[in-house]
Amino acid sequence: MNEENSNNVVVAGPSDGAVALGKRLGLGAYTLPGRVPDPRPAIAQAVEAERLGLDTLWLSERWGTKDFGVLAGALSQVTTNIKIAAGITHFQSRHPAILASLAMTAQGLSDGRIVIGIGRSVDQMWSAVGLPKSTNASIIDSADIFRRLCRGEKVKYEGPAGRYPSLRLNDIPDMPAPPLVFAAIGPKGLELAGRYFDGVLLHPFLTPDAVRRSVDAVHAAASAAGRNPDSVRIYATVVVASGLDPEEEASVVGGRAVTYYQIPTFGEQLAKVNGWDPELLATLRAHPQLSGVKGAADSVRTRAQLTEAAQALPVEWIRGAAALGSPGECRTMFDRYREAGADELVLHGSTPDQLGSVVERV
Repeated sequence: MNEENSNNVVVAGPSDGAVALGKRLGLGAYTLPGRVPDPRPAIAQAVEAERLGLDTLWLSERWGTKDFGVLAGALSQVTTNIKIAAGITHFQSRHPAILASLAMTAQGLSDGRIVIGIGRSVDQMWSAVGLPKSTNASIIDSADIFRRLCRGEKVKYEGPAGRYPSLRLNDIPDMPAPPLVFAAIGPKGLELAGRYFDGVLLHPFLTPDAVRRSVDAVHAAASAAGRNPDSVRIYATVVVASGLDPEEEASVVGGRAVTYYQIPTFGEQLAKVNGWDPELLATLRAHPQLSGVKGAADSVRTRAQLTEAAQALPVEWIRGAAALGSPGECRTMFDRYREAGADELVLHGSTPDQLGSVVERV
């Protein structure tokens, strides 16, 4: 096997064996997607992700069983090459020194394979848990504080991100600060990513056209800030369900879509980015399984209940913004996202141990 082929990620087609996507498009996947009562399956999923040759293993942090610091440490010890990414955590959920300490400890354990994805979340969540809301100014300053701490600098700060008279990590490994990737949907978030972050994590259920518009916005912001647009890595999240029977496909994809579209203001933003009519969300939210639900539906509804509610969504809102069907059909969708400007696809919904028929290394 030559060196070039050993670095090519390929997607198996229905009859052509394997079609190389080439070096430009990386592939990642989520471990432990959605609600999980047990974090231990992440270990086997990480091993399989590395065996498949994926570039990055992502964790959507959720308090209870999906703490990024704990899992990053564990996953770093059963893998050797794959990057391990928070997708996502938040600046205000940990003290700046705690987040930087977590990141650099994980860097040391993993030999520099950590990626920190940062999100804004919704104001209602921060009010509910008694933590400050995110602002553009606090996000920008928090990113700077994080990087300085990871470099071993002493930080004295008072401003939008808080008041810290004297911060420093006493000991750090000989590793660079992990890349910071910002999760964004709307124009303000995309501009933040282009100006101040090392990458952008685009939301699930964006169409290829929406990804293209997002890429253009990020690159324009980077150029306006005097940065090389190509230095900002574009991660496009794509929900994948291949080779499943219709009932299981509806559960994997439809239920996941409901968790995003039903959240007030968030669903409207997602629909707007895709060029869809947000008025159609009223039908979804009036569904008996969702009526009266406040916050994220997947925290109070079962997978079967979410799947039932998904029947209220237009078919285009699912099938036009996900990779479904045979491996070949998934490959076609991957190509569309690549052509839209994605540097790496983050495969969601299906865990790495379910992706073998779709993703292979030459």
